[in-house]
Parts: sequence; C-alpha cells; structure tokens
Amino acid sequence: MLSGTVAAAQPGARGFDANTPLSDAQAQAFVQAGYTFCLRYVGRTEMKSTDLSAAEAQRILNAGLALMTVQHVLNPGWNPTQALGQEYGANAAAFTKQIGLPPGVSVWLDLECVADGTAASDVVAYCNAWYDQVAAAGYLPGLYVGYAPGLSGQQLYGKLKFKNYWAAYNVDGVSNPSPRGWQMVQSEGHGTIGGITTQAYDADVIQQDGKGGVPMWLKV
Repeated sequence: MLSGTVAAAQPGARGFDANTPLSDAQAQAFVQAGYTFCLRYVGRTEMKSTDLSAAEAQRILNAGLALMTVQHVLNPGWNPTQALGQEYGANAAAFTKQIGLPPGVSVWLDLECVADGTAASDVVAYCNAWYDQVAAAGYLPGLYVGYAPGLSGQQLYGKLKFKNYWAAYNVDGVSNPSPRGWQMVQSEGHGTIGGITTQAYDADVIQQDGKGGVPMWLKV
C-alpha cells in the first residue's frame, strides 16, 4: 500500500491529468510550476507500460503531488452497455488497488465521444454499473464529462448515482449536471513542463460543487 493520507481536495488547488508516465524530475517540474495534484490513467482491460504503476505513484507522492486515478475511454463512436460498465468498473478498482491507492480515493470514469444515436438508457446503465463496481471496492466514483457524453446535464444529475463530476475542457454547457455542477474543471495544458508537452497533459482546478462536495485524493 502506498504511504499517504486520503483527504478532501482543496478548492482552488491546481493540478493536471497526464497520459504519460512521470519521472522524478518531471513530477518535480510540475510542482515547481505551481501544480499540487495529479491524475494518472489505469486501463480498461489491462495495464500498459504508459499507465500508472506503483513505483510511479510513489514518485508522484514523494514529489509532493496528491494523486487520483482516471480510466481510459474507448475510441470515439463507442457503444456503452451495462456489461461493459461492470467489467471496466471492476478493473478500474482492481488496477487502482493493485497500484496501492487505499480505499476512499476518487477514481474517475471518462465519459465522452459516445456513438451518435446511443440510447440514454444504455449510457445510464453503463455508468451506474461502473459506479457500483468502484464503490463496492471502497473507492469514490467520479465522472469526467467530455464532448458527446450521450446524456444531458439533467440526465447526468438525475439518472446517475455519481455525486462527483469533472468538466472536460471541451464539454458543452448542455452537459452541466446542475444543480450540483463541477468539482473539478479542466483546461488545456499551459506550455511544456519537464519535457511533457500539452499533447500529453491538461490542467485542472478543484472547486466546491453546488452541494459543497470535492474529490478525495491521496497525499503525503
């Protein structure tokens, strides 16, 4: 198990999500640039060399960055089903546990680029099945809402079990899960940091949502 404390994320904290492994020097470079937390990826069916490892997670924490995980999404035009939600949710939890993050930490589902014409009921079934698997493992399920999530803001708020929402940089206003709203807001990366370009990371800011909620992270 990784050393650290599960704690409520601090409103106003600046962080980033990265789709590439971080070295000690790169993690330190983000800290020096003013970032205080990081989100790294886990797989849907397997863990690849570019996904988060236990060793990298410890490097991130040792650098002074808080940590959460997010799961890769399928290629654009994918079709969500309840069965996929169960499978991917179970794996998101298992991989996060395998890395060593303790229960209570936020684990995020990436919902975007759903196939045109997908029934809202299929998206709801997928998301809620994913939620159940992650919650059963003791983690806090969160939902990243990107372009074409397949649900309206009213459906995101009213039909899903999630209470933690993260807005993508390209999300449209129709998809705001009002009245709860966002606990984390993404923007495109701000220049190359530690050799990592804006193609490999995006910036994020924590905020309290409309009901006072925030994500939960692991920090030293």
